[in-house]
Amino acid sequence: MKSIATLFAAGALMATAATVAYAQDKGQIGIAMPTQSSLRWISDGNELKTALEAKGYTVDLQFAEDDIPNQLAQIENMVTKGVKALVIGSIDGTTLSAVLQQAADAGIKVVAYDRLIRDTPNVDLYTTFDNFQVGVLQANSIVKGLKERFPDVKPWNVELFGGSPDDNNAFFFYDGAMSVLQPMIDAGDIVVKSGQQGMDTVGTLRWDGAVAQARMDNILSANYSDGSTVQGVLAPYDGLSRGIISSLRGVGYGSADLPWPVISGQDAEAPSVKAIVAGEQYSTIYKDTRELAKTTADLVDTLVSGGTPEGLDTTTYDNGVKVVPSILLTPYEVDATNYQALVIDSGYLKAEDIQ
Repeated sequence: MKSIATLFAAGALMATAATVAYAQDKGQIGIAMPTQSSLRWISDGNELKTALEAKGYTVDLQFAEDDIPNQLAQIENMVTKGVKALVIGSIDGTTLSAVLQQAADAGIKVVAYDRLIRDTPNVDLYTTFDNFQVGVLQANSIVKGLKERFPDVKPWNVELFGGSPDDNNAFFFYDGAMSVLQPMIDAGDIVVKSGQQGMDTVGTLRWDGAVAQARMDNILSANYSDGSTVQGVLAPYDGLSRGIISSLRGVGYGSADLPWPVISGQDAEAPSVKAIVAGEQYSTIYKDTRELAKTTADLVDTLVSGGTPEGLDTTTYDNGVKVVPSILLTPYEVDATNYQALVIDSGYLKAEDIQ
């Protein structure tokens, strides 16, 4: 009898433990990220997964490697599995309407992560940074660098690069930058010697550094073979910046006779911070994806729990069907004077990452 009682007690304890474990499992969240070819998206995915798991969710994290059909299939699979919510860093924010209707029909919450999902009412929230301000910071950094590096040159020759035209953020970055640069172009202080302006001309599909490098090669050969030089380049992302630097290096920039132009960037990727320390890239924009992941996880938890998020921007991001309530976090300019404090001391990068 004592043995039987012991077995019953053990069984009751196991049942209680199972009940506790079940209670802690709050369901599954699907995370669809665009690619692992960019360091930032790997970091975003992993940070978000960790933050959601800490809240008691299981997580299905998928990377689509910039393949739109692949991302659609991944999201459809997540919907079929019955996730509680989807967090989507879209490849093309205009291609998800059908699958998000399926998600809405299943009662699945949808959060657009750092890239606005367009042309659908089935987006509950958008979490991002102040993307117009990103462009303003990039342009202000270029102007500051031009005054530092080329004080005796006027007008300054500056070439313009934009992000991927299928990424809504790219237009905010470009418009923010041009709010600073266009008045200087109009005043004659800056010249775009190639004449290439506007996102329909300067956009870089899929944020591809090789495409940016090839375009810079063409700009240099077509417009700077007369002995004139480039003093600045607006580059909205570090991967593009590195491609542009490779092009410039190929024709002799970085020497005493051809000093590096002032080149902007974004995402504070380790190779670009290293390039900033070396004097090749002038600046980048630091967006703490750890903060974005934590904020997104908090909002997902609120949505899934039936709560109403507070402090949202309800005017800025119209996706063509509705204004998507948004959280806009703060971006920061990083250059040679402050990279240590912003990205190393904060733990975003390790000192050895940029050696």
